[in-house]
Amino acid sequence: MGETKTLLRIAALALMWGSSFFWIKLGLGMFSPVQLVLARLVLGAAMLLLLCKLQRAQLPRDRRMWGHLTVAAFFHNALPFLLFAIGETTVDSGITGVLNSTTPLWVLLAAPMMGTTSRMTGTRLAGLLVGLGGILLIFAPWQASGLLSWGALACLAAAASYGFAFVYEGKYLSGTSTSPYALSASQMLLASGFLLLALPAGGFTPVHFGVGPLLAMLVLGIGSTGIAFALNYQLLASEGAVAASVVGYLLPVVSVLLGAVFLGEQLNLRVIAGMLVVLGGVALTRLQKPERGVLAEPGDQADGLGDDTTGRAPRPLAPLAD
Repeated sequence: MGETKTLLRIAALALMWGSSFFWIKLGLGMFSPVQLVLARLVLGAAMLLLLCKLQRAQLPRDRRMWGHLTVAAFFHNALPFLLFAIGETTVDSGITGVLNSTTPLWVLLAAPMMGTTSRMTGTRLAGLLVGLGGILLIFAPWQASGLLSWGALACLAAAASYGFAFVYEGKYLSGTSTSPYALSASQMLLASGFLLLALPAGGFTPVHFGVGPLLAMLVLGIGSTGIAFALNYQLLASEGAVAASVVGYLLPVVSVLLGAVFLGEQLNLRVIAGMLVVLGGVALTRLQKPERGVLAEPGDQADGLGDDTTGRAPRPLAPLAD
């Protein structure tokens, strides 16, 4: 991880994913949430299809795999992308990034319910409780100035959807011989289909043209969705899960800084403390305790942070990505 190339990849990936909430906020100045997410998915799919063509990767042909991809497309793309966009109509982009960082906590809850090999150790349980305490600190429902609102709950539900999707993908879509680019492109295409079905729910509202929001939408779709996936696969292949997981801790920092500097979003000490508590809880859930002198199994990290370092194809979608 000390190599310059690796550090540059980590920084670029953190900036692309962490800034996605910033681009969403800008894009909402021109598009409705449904319009913005549909454009994002179509642009992301187009970029991934281009990468497939360049690498001569073929889309999957197995019907069962397409069935699993349909479930993953809904819970990892269509639903959370839309929930985040809806949430940001009332919630600051920085807060959205902080709530997104709770994804590994939802992974920890979803894993045992889906019968994966992840174990609920005492340390992980402590991390989960600490993380949930951080969420409570951020929302502060006991205060009139607390952040508890439908928009914030939508963002939290989006993070929970990510958590379920990571576990589902790890169980049914990892370790296949299909190119991860092809899997991701297929998933983006299916998610685009879901958003087409959602067009009657706000997809035909007037578009208020603006150069800034249009550029934000292009950067969100091509950069933060398409190129970021390719960059994540390169990072996983060259450095493994440990380097890739570092990105997850940088995302809320990037989103908070961009929102504060460029959008004038205000953050109080309570929210900052809540963010640090959440990230501390996530860190606890990642601790591994080797047993009987054997290193912990790489795939047994209950965080959804691209933890497969066993030589199999990377999971089709990346960790903590919005």
